[in-house]
Amino acid sequence: MTTNILECINAILIKEMELPVTALAKEMRCLVQRWHYERRTEAETCKMKLTPSAKGLLAKQYQQSLQMRLDPASDTVYTVFDGYKKGLVDLDRWTCSCRRFQLDQLPCVHAMITIRHRKRDVYEFCSDYYSSAYWKATYATVIYPLPHQGDWVIPNEVRENRVLPPLFRSVTGRRRKSRIPFVVEMVHRHKCSQCRQSRHHRKTCKNPIPLHPNKAPSSETLPCSGPTQTV
Repeated sequence: MTTNILECINAILIKEMELPVTALAKEMRCLVQRWHYERRTEAETCKMKLTPSAKGLLAKQYQQSLQMRLDPASDTVYTVFDGYKKGLVDLDRWTCSCRRFQLDQLPCVHAMITIRHRKRDVYEFCSDYYSSAYWKATYATVIYPLPHQGDWVIPNEVRENRVLPPLFRSVTGRRRKSRIPFVVEMVHRHKCSQCRQSRHHRKTCKNPIPLHPNKAPSSETLPCSGPTQTV
């Protein structure tokens, strides 16, 4: 499960979070309506068979496949060597041992050289969900704006319902604006075993070896280039 879209909306509506729930829902509807219109306009201008993102990914896979070699087993089954490991490609089943072909439903780098060797059309091995037609169909519907509140037609059964605010117990201190992340969302940074600092490991460590291994050196201290002088 991912919360990227939720984090994106929360970051954009950081000021609107202080509004009442009805005003917040209105701002969220306007935001989704604007996003929907912008993506529909972008999709309508696409003249390619695939979406730009899928087209760029295939171009990257093609450039990487130029450095590989293959060993055919049949007309559709090949062994591709990429320098690190080999990939077993079956064009009839749309499978590869790296599993990128099956998961992404796009030719992986191993399948790309196989398709090029067979002189087949790469679009035959792409899922329809990457096509520009599906992209346009996704945003074909229109999110209509709401009319003025005085023009709303509200049924009587809805008008008679009395909605009470939820039970809420105020707590002391400043109100929290950012949510607490889950355990799986916490970033675990790897530290160097030599200097105990993050963003690198022991083989690429350029920091001086500390005299006390249990204490990480400060980023502001620099190694002395010569003998110290006393005044």
